[in-house]
Parts: sequence; C-alpha cells; structure tokens
Amino acid sequence: MSRLKLWISSMRLRTLPLSVSGIIIASSFAEYNGFFQWDIFILAILTTLSFQILSNLANDYGDGVKGTDNNERIGPERAVQSGEISADSMFSAIKISILISIGLAFSLIFSAFGVRHFLLTLIFFSLGIAAVVAAIRYTVGTNAYGYNGLGDVYVFVFFGLVSVIGGYVLYAKQIDHVVFLPACTIGLLSAAVLNLNNMRDIVSDEKSNKITLAVKLGSKKAKIYHLFLMSTAILLSFLFGLLYYTSPFNLIYFVAYIPLVIHLIKVYKNEDPKSLDGELKKLALSTFFLAVLMSIGHLL
Repeated sequence: MSRLKLWISSMRLRTLPLSVSGIIIASSFAEYNGFFQWDIFILAILTTLSFQILSNLANDYGDGVKGTDNNERIGPERAVQSGEISADSMFSAIKISILISIGLAFSLIFSAFGVRHFLLTLIFFSLGIAAVVAAIRYTVGTNAYGYNGLGDVYVFVFFGLVSVIGGYVLYAKQIDHVVFLPACTIGLLSAAVLNLNNMRDIVSDEKSNKITLAVKLGSKKAKIYHLFLMSTAILLSFLFGLLYYTSPFNLIYFVAYIPLVIHLIKVYKNEDPKSLDGELKKLALSTFFLAVLMSIGHLL
C-alpha cells in the first residue's frame, strides 16, 4: 500500500457519511425557513469532516499505544497496530489535524456570526474546543472516557444534538422546535453505530481493559440496549413525521426503516461477533440515507 493510501485508510473514510448526517438535516431545515447560506454549509461540512478524521486518527493512536488494537481484534487492522505508521508519525498527524479542525471551526463561526453575535460566537468557539478535546480524549490519555463506558454519551451529544441543533443555529441564530426530534434520532442511531462496534470487539476490549458500555452490559444486554437505541430513534423520527406533516412527500424517509429493521433483526439473532463488522457499514449508511431522505422530504 502506498504511503498516501495508507494515510487515507487511517482516516477511515467509511465513517464520514455518518458524521455529516446531522449537518445535512440542519441545513435542510434552514433552507425551508429561509436561513440557508452556501458558505456556512460548505464550512460546516468541512469542519465536521475534520473533527471526524481527527477522532479517527486519535483512536488509531490511542488504541494502538495502549495495545487495545491487537491480533484478537475483529475489525480492520489499524495503522499504528500494524506498524505501517509509527506512533510518533500518527501523533504528528493528530497535531496537524487539530490545527486544521480549529482553523475550519473558526472560519465557520466567523462566517456564521461575524462580530454581531458575540455570545453565540463565544458559545460555538467553546463547543469547537470541546469537540476537539472529546475527539482526542476518547482513547488518548490515562482517563480516556471511551475506556470508561462514556463514548455513547459523547456520540449522542456531538453527532446528534450539537450537529443538528447547533448546525441549525449557525444559519438561523436561534433554536427552533423542529430540530429536536431529528437531533435525537441521529444521535441515537450514531450511538447505535458505536454500540455495534463495541459489541463486535467486546471480547478483545474486555481483555485489553477497555471497558466500553457493551463490555459493562455483556453481550445479551448490549443487544437489548441496541434494540432500545434503534427502536427509540425510529419512534422519534416517526413522531416527527406525524407532528410536522404537510404532504405525503414528507414521509419518504420511512423507506430507510426497511434496512434499519433488517439490520436490527440480524443483530438481535447474531451469535458471532465477527459477522457484526459487515453490519457497521450498513447501519452507518442507512442512517445517512434516512438523514438525506428526511431532509428532502421536509423540503418537498
């Protein structure tokens, strides 16, 4: 594998569609209410992608130096784990990624608020710093919260609430009740993606003392938790469709329930953690699919 392809692989591109799902929904609501701006949209997408790539690099580094990524891990081999990228090189890439993320976040905040909305500028700059810290501290450091069963909370807050509600505020400079149910929906489905990842790695994580929520719950209860996350997300999105119904076109995102339900049945019946790896991509893309259809349906 060439050096460039190796670095691109370490960025884990398959995780990126899920990360922008909330921004897509927030932007569609902003367009519907007459607040949409292309410069904010482009910068929001780039900023979100930079945060996700930073998180992916930090996870590769953190799990690699801790020895959590080892031969018993079921998922794709990581760069530091394989030795193809040294821990020092990955750490240098993380520092560069931090600078890019902060630069994009600052550009986004200035483009959205300028000097006229000082309080919002301060709040979002704080959120940006918090997102950078959270991306790194998931696996890096002695008290990494991903090793203490708190990753699900981070994912729900940043992928759901901050992404959708915060994304809408970037455009509208205010919060609208229409964003809450979709924010919770995307947050819950994103947490389900993380839980599925942790269910897949439950044996190797427990041996490496990475105490994820799935490890704390055990395989059977982790399945029930997965059922709760996804069924609640589907219920909330269904409720959103009923409460904000204006035409049948609004409900086209119901089509996304089909792959979500099929996935849920497969996971609930699963007895082999190895087979869960293939479901990760399906769930992430189904969430992205739902977000796109929900956005289109709201605009029709």
